[in-house]
Amino acid sequence: MNAWRRSLLASLLCLVAVGTTAQRAPQRQAFDLRVPWIPQPVSVDGKASLVYELHLTNYAQEPLKLERLSVLDNRDHVLAEWGPTSLNQIIGRPDHPADHDNGLLPPGITAVAYLSVPMDDNPEAAARITQRISYATSSGQTFSVDGGAFAVDTRKPLQLGPPLRGGPWVAIYDARWERGHRRVMYAIDGSVHIPARFAIDWIRVGAHGGYARGDGAAPSQWFGYGAQVLAVADAVVASTGEGIPEPLTLAEGIAHKVPLENAAGNYVALALGDGRYAFYEHLKPGSIKVKPGDQVRRGQVIAQLGFTGESTGPHLHFHVSDANAPLDAEGLPYALDPFRVLGAYPSIETFDQGKPWLPSDKAGGDVRTGEFPAPLSVVDFGGAAMP
Repeated sequence: MNAWRRSLLASLLCLVAVGTTAQRAPQRQAFDLRVPWIPQPVSVDGKASLVYELHLTNYAQEPLKLERLSVLDNRDHVLAEWGPTSLNQIIGRPDHPADHDNGLLPPGITAVAYLSVPMDDNPEAAARITQRISYATSSGQTFSVDGGAFAVDTRKPLQLGPPLRGGPWVAIYDARWERGHRRVMYAIDGSVHIPARFAIDWIRVGAHGGYARGDGAAPSQWFGYGAQVLAVADAVVASTGEGIPEPLTLAEGIAHKVPLENAAGNYVALALGDGRYAFYEHLKPGSIKVKPGDQVRRGQVIAQLGFTGESTGPHLHFHVSDANAPLDAEGLPYALDPFRVLGAYPSIETFDQGKPWLPSDKAGGDVRTGEFPAPLSVVDFGGAAMP
């Protein structure tokens, strides 16, 4: 065998040896991580944050235990992190009530992490967000997986006018409530959405607390009942929903099971432009003053606050979404401009019990512009006397 053939044979043997001894990186079935919509920063109480959901589905053939969730920016810096104890507080599962260990996922089960991630002063650094999940197998081994990456929608939220006049009005919402707006998903027409992600139920309260006269058994006893509802922008009426009767008492309304299609009660939807819609729900029967196609001006009276649809008391449900549909849409952030923060309730229990709200430590209240009201904050929109 001549020299060049010997050299060729040696090279081929070397390649075979390398090919048979190369180590492949271990791979394993774990979580599918998805963020179903692209969030925009929203300013609450003077602080900007991203509010969104991470859907986690276990595709392994064994239960997996969530140990840690980290949100990373494009520099791999940690923007927010939840450990074993705090993680269970932000996890929800359609098949479990909130008091279960929702961080232990059997095969094929999906959980949802309801996230609120602070944004720093350098939005370019957080232009792309990634989630990192650390988890344990049934044998106690721990691993991690990255996924659910998205580019932040850097557009500013809509700047809207007040949906009501005067006050005090309390902003009823909280992302931690199991059946709060943020944690109620609707799977309609083949996809799941959270239309009321940024919804607020506005309930009028007295200057020293309470939300009704007497025992509050009748809708008309509530301070906010019949209040004028206002257009939040120059807009076109996209749709209206009427014909839903109002229960004579709160007990009658709570006892009556409302079909899903009637959950919004009587409503008005305004087309705000750029594919965004404002929804006003639970309106008083016969009070809607506009019809589809009408042009409305900011501050124009369009209806009255009522007690229709799925509701536990007279209030105005207000949210913005990306489709002209009460349920089959994604809720979008917005800002109200202006409003005056008078104080806040320390908990939903103190509100329910009719106890006084805690006044702001600023004389005359705290005027806010271009912000989303904080949970359980008590605000005044101006333009009307307080009860």
